[in-house]
Amino acid sequence: MARLTGTFLWQFARSPFATGSLVPSSRWLATETVTAIPSKGQPLVVELGPGTGAITQAIQSRLAGRGNHLAVELNPRFAELIESRFPAVDVVNADAARLPELVRSRGFGQVDTIVSGLPWAMFSEELQDSLLEAVVASLAPDGGFATFAYLHALWTPPARRFRERLRASFDEVVVGGTVWRNVPPALVYFARQPRIPANLQMA
Repeated sequence: MARLTGTFLWQFARSPFATGSLVPSSRWLATETVTAIPSKGQPLVVELGPGTGAITQAIQSRLAGRGNHLAVELNPRFAELIESRFPAVDVVNADAARLPELVRSRGFGQVDTIVSGLPWAMFSEELQDSLLEAVVASLAPDGGFATFAYLHALWTPPARRFRERLRASFDEVVVGGTVWRNVPPALVYFARQPRIPANLQMA
């Protein structure tokens, strides 16, 4: 665990706006976030920004050998780490804005659940929009999306803008309880039924 935290800190120092936090997500936050994944069947789950793997591990535990798990990580060091720690996970070192293309290239159809560890409050308006467009274009009509936000940053303009974009992109958005044991404390957004413009639907 100390080695993983050290890796996370080093990557944060190199690229703070892409990493978004000084420490990895806690197991309590990870467990809360992955409740969006169906408990039965063979779901296709996509993870955005797995970092050092806290949520990756929770997804694997939730799936327990079911379905497929695709992890999309922009940072090559993190991508290598996830690939070595979780052999059952299909890891791709790429921009999450290319998600529809990445899903198609692997022969998958629409995604059942997308779980994101991306630091939305650190992103520009344009990047938030392009990433959310990729999310809604990749999800099945009844698909779900889960991500989290840090409590201390909820008042910032990028965080408020993300909430507005999220509610505009989905028919249903539910805010989970605060995970106080995470550092820093965070809450989880659960969104369902993406509003997919015709020009963004996957072929």
